[in-house]
Amino acid sequence: MTEDTPAPRIELYVRSLLPDGAHERQEAVIDRLDRLEREDEIAGYNVVVWGKQVAAESAAANTEEGKYILNRVAEFKQWALSNNVSLESFYQNSEVDSEVADDAYDTMVLPVMGLAEYHEGELAHVAPCTKGDVVHTIVDQLERLENGEPSALEQTATDVSIV
Repeated sequence: MTEDTPAPRIELYVRSLLPDGAHERQEAVIDRLDRLEREDEIAGYNVVVWGKQVAAESAAANTEEGKYILNRVAEFKQWALSNNVSLESFYQNSEVDSEVADDAYDTMVLPVMGLAEYHEGELAHVAPCTKGDVVHTIVDQLERLENGEPSALEQTATDVSIV
């Protein structure tokens, strides 16, 4: 980072119960975040563990942790709307049949891993996200941070010229 641009702060969200191969990918991302922090490319990072899904109307959603996750996902979705990108393939809604009651309830399936980048407290980037047909991954964003480059979305916006 340049001296006049403060380094971003990163939040990495990881799923607690992992499909095959995901643990190694999560460890690789955490190792890269450690290196970025040591090299002062980021101001620091937090790892937040979340489950596979969260139901907005559940008892768990009313806990401090549940509220935190739902608020963050709402913030991510607002950022996506403001930046004309999609998170829909990563934060999917589904209906789950209740084993206790005879009805179903809606739940949001959370990605195995998600990254939020904050600049001076403001959400600046969420990965993964999709713009058009292009998926912007966590690894892509980490490479941009390592190279001191803006996010792909910022790069696209600054490359546009009006002639």
